[in-house]
Amino acid sequence: MTSAHQSRHQSRHQPRPAVEAPPNVLLVLLDDMGFGASSAFGGPCPMPAADQLAAEGLRYSRFHTTALCSPTRAALMTGRNHHAVGMGTVVEISSGTPGYDATRPPSAGTLAQALRGSGYATAAFGKWHQTPTWEQTPAGPFDRWPTREGFDRFYGFLGGEASQFEPTLVEGTTFVDPPRTAAEGYHLSEDLVDRAIDWIDDVRSHGGGKPWFTYLAFGATHAPFQLPEEWRGRHRGEFAHGWDRQRELTLERQKELGVVPPDAELAPWTPGVPHWDELDETQRLVAERLMETYAAFAEHTDAQVQRLVDALRAAGDLENTVVLYVLGDNGASAEGGLEGTLNETMRFNGVEDTAGRIAEQLDLVGGPDAYVHYPAGWAVAMDTPYQWTKQVASHYGGTRNGLIVHWPAGIADRGGVRDQWHHVVDVFPTILEVTGVPHPETVEGVAQDPVDGVSFAYSFNDADAPERHTTQYFEMLGNRGIYHEGWTAVAKHRSPWLLGAPATSLDDDTWELYDTTTDWTQARDLAARHPERLAELQELFHAEARRHGVVLPGGTADGVSRRPAPPRRLTLRAGAGRLREDAVPPFKNGSWSVTARIADAGPRAGKAEGVLVAQGSSFAGWSFYVRDGFLTFAYAWLGAEETIVRSQAPVGEGPHVVQARFAYDGGGAGRGGELTLLLDGREVGSGRIERTISTFFSMDQTLDVGIDRGTPVTDDYGTAPHGRRGFPWTGRIVDVTLVAGDDHEPLGGAEELKAALVAH
Repeated sequence: MTSAHQSRHQSRHQPRPAVEAPPNVLLVLLDDMGFGASSAFGGPCPMPAADQLAAEGLRYSRFHTTALCSPTRAALMTGRNHHAVGMGTVVEISSGTPGYDATRPPSAGTLAQALRGSGYATAAFGKWHQTPTWEQTPAGPFDRWPTREGFDRFYGFLGGEASQFEPTLVEGTTFVDPPRTAAEGYHLSEDLVDRAIDWIDDVRSHGGGKPWFTYLAFGATHAPFQLPEEWRGRHRGEFAHGWDRQRELTLERQKELGVVPPDAELAPWTPGVPHWDELDETQRLVAERLMETYAAFAEHTDAQVQRLVDALRAAGDLENTVVLYVLGDNGASAEGGLEGTLNETMRFNGVEDTAGRIAEQLDLVGGPDAYVHYPAGWAVAMDTPYQWTKQVASHYGGTRNGLIVHWPAGIADRGGVRDQWHHVVDVFPTILEVTGVPHPETVEGVAQDPVDGVSFAYSFNDADAPERHTTQYFEMLGNRGIYHEGWTAVAKHRSPWLLGAPATSLDDDTWELYDTTTDWTQARDLAARHPERLAELQELFHAEARRHGVVLPGGTADGVSRRPAPPRRLTLRAGAGRLREDAVPPFKNGSWSVTARIADAGPRAGKAEGVLVAQGSSFAGWSFYVRDGFLTFAYAWLGAEETIVRSQAPVGEGPHVVQARFAYDGGGAGRGGELTLLLDGREVGSGRIERTISTFFSMDQTLDVGIDRGTPVTDDYGTAPHGRRGFPWTGRIVDVTLVAGDDHEPLGGAEELKAALVAH
């Protein structure tokens, strides 16, 4: 390292304090936060809890993740590289083949299993994102749910993101409703910390002095940016200078904090992202508001961490608790597109939002009726001083994240910076070392593979200790990189904000070479000057990739896919639900039908009403229901269009067989079609749905029978006077049958149903 780099350190080797009892462990993980976002690492988002923990502990300036959510979490929990544990990408787009099947092998036991096996109480709160989507049903299988992966307690959500106001929650292996509504003051981040504090207090009171491990993984600061109303306007006007200037301001502050060396340069601007002065007035207005909301979202999340830290301090636990505060599971996200979006689900379905549309609805930003994400320009700024963003595993903008370690009983240095190069796989062996827990030889009778990580506990009390993690490959969606003894060779393949871009060959990618011993930020490409070293590092990358099971785009994986296809036909009982898209027939890019058998009229004025079955939310979804006696179907297209088809005649008293039948136009994805409503075999209404969801309804909201859980699909029943939570069906549903394709469910009629009910 340069002499300028070395001169930043005032502390040298510090004696390690004596630790008499095994420490507690608190592992806090934020989502989608770049290196240059938090105030603790020089960014514009005020995070007082992170600042305080860093001032009393250590900042790690060269800590790395995998560039994407599920892979980072799998590596964090196992100490193995993500492809080696089946998490080459996020679970929602897993191919089901080795390295990409979202299935952790039993030979790669988790951190929680190791700690619990040595007497620790263990609990996880928040985002999991490691269970295959096709296993996220009320019947499991539960092998890859948290409580089967080493945690005594789990309270949180299984998917990749969640509404902060109406999440799909799980307690243990049981789906549960949030304890309050948004109108009653509910917020997910606050709920998670309430649960964590209560659980730790229970262990303290009843655990007989046993140490605990708490994994607190917030949904924040991943989209949607949603927070309590009183927090939404806190940073109004603070980002009018724009993202180019923000990078300069952040770098200045990072140098003051010592998390980059004094001679660090801003990496080149990320190509394809507009500069601030290239935006028009509307684009700037929208970009400012979205960034203000993100900053408040980050601050609010950090305030919840502060509540937990304060509780530990008041109870006398903080002194001997190892706190690892990981500020992001990847770089800042550019998945909001170049102009940002009012509804991130649009992006999942290949549709760009516009600043003009967002500007017309600015008052919704931050609240439950918007699913916002900021523009890619802010993601680049939040990754200062590096280039690129989340998904781009080649460059440090996608993989370098801030890490704070706080342990008064075990670390003598206060406010120190540690520059040793480390990776998320190193957390596992670090925690085992500081707790004195050996790496288990077997877990549940299965011999364990060696971990890929290297403990960084050696650096806790020695700022100048030589780093021990000297080689690390990166790969995500074709973006590739290799770190080896200070040098990096990288190849960017795919830009995360591009929708529908044609696939390109890996052979067309340009490899870059950086000497990070003198060029901290990957600012000066040396590929042309050192082709021999570049070739050596490329060869090393391919060797590491082969060793860990990487399959690059266009390649093939050995073995049969373990990802089952969704069913084409499914019959569900009354009350069934919380079903992901992989567990139900696909109502996308084709014809389909949904049929409900209603047994009786219910108590409301001689006729029942409410939701028969619904999927998704107002951001993308559909609902089949009865309102004011009329059979109704609502289709929400990405929060931008809503189609409601209502029967011309009332349903009347039951029993009845009702059906919504959709005839798809064909000719491509996301096209329209004709929706027909049938009552006991006769047509009672019809209408046209011009555009349909092509790819994905929701990463959080589910399909439910007899109620619309979570964010309502439509305001037709989502507000007063029909404001019962979820607009539940007031009568009796025999069953609901979903069919994908033209082979619709035979209807029968009311008399046939009545006879069947009598016989039953």
